[in-house]
Amino acid sequence: MSGYWVSAHRMKRPWQGQVDPFPPDDVPRNDPRNPLCPGATRGNGEVNPHYEGTFLFNNDFPALQPDAPSPGPSDHPLFQAEAARGVCKVLCFHPWSDITLPLMSIPEIRAVIDTWASVTEELGSKYPWVQIFENKGAMMGCSNPHPHCQVWASSFLPDVARREERSQQAYQKQHGSPMLLEYGRQEAERRERVVLESEHWLVLVPFWAVWPFQTLLLPRRHVKRLPELSSAERDDLACIMKKLLTKYDNLFETSFPYSMGWHGAPTGPEAEADCSHWQLHAHYYPPLLRSATIRKFMVGYEMLAQSQRDLTPEQAAQRLRALPEDHYRLRPKDAS
Repeated sequence: MSGYWVSAHRMKRPWQGQVDPFPPDDVPRNDPRNPLCPGATRGNGEVNPHYEGTFLFNNDFPALQPDAPSPGPSDHPLFQAEAARGVCKVLCFHPWSDITLPLMSIPEIRAVIDTWASVTEELGSKYPWVQIFENKGAMMGCSNPHPHCQVWASSFLPDVARREERSQQAYQKQHGSPMLLEYGRQEAERRERVVLESEHWLVLVPFWAVWPFQTLLLPRRHVKRLPELSSAERDDLACIMKKLLTKYDNLFETSFPYSMGWHGAPTGPEAEADCSHWQLHAHYYPPLLRSATIRKFMVGYEMLAQSQRDLTPEQAAQRLRALPEDHYRLRPKDAS
């Protein structure tokens, strides 16, 4: 977790680059033309049920398929390929399109968490990796404003999962404890980068963060996978997620865009191996830098040499900590 970090003091530089539009605030609650809404017809002709909670279904345009053909043998060691098989699902969080996770109730968020755990268990019985991820906002490539995430189960461990596997395994072999469990304990003691804490969870800006307001969500006890969370831990997770995402929205008083995802120990055939070095965690990667319309760009030096920090993790954590936990859209009109 060490490295060379370059800071160009770019936050002080006058901005003459791209300015994105504000996200729309007139999203209809239920649009029959929106394929994620209850009762709507999707691209494959199927009609959604009139769901009132979460709704999980197979992606109509999957990137992974269970019967993907094998590419066949390679004629050179520089050109190696294997079949990428799997399943892609979509999970709608709520029947309304004009709501997001921070505006949902704690029981509604808890229902999302329970579905995350159950789909991980279901797909994890067959596939070695189950990736839950949410792209929120058009700035992060989300093409539909309806609150939802995706779940991809794959026949292989993706690159990031492999790197996390190697680093956690190496740390435990050298130090005798799970790396992220010890990391969470250290951050809780030092308190420099902690944003939120509860009985069962920590939210912090990680020591290695490169996105301006990047956060890491960690359980306080040793937990390898989402289905292992107790009922109390799931309730607490719903509460701390709502607080974090409310702070995000309050930072620039906008529906805060991000990409997030859960990482846990491998599943499927890999689950039988010793995975005690794994610690469940979620990453949040928000792009906004200066305002609701100015984002950080990972280009040039950052693509070709080394990431630059626009502000330190400690500065980011302090700004997030200081934000209120009541959503700006729900405050009384005459509140300052």
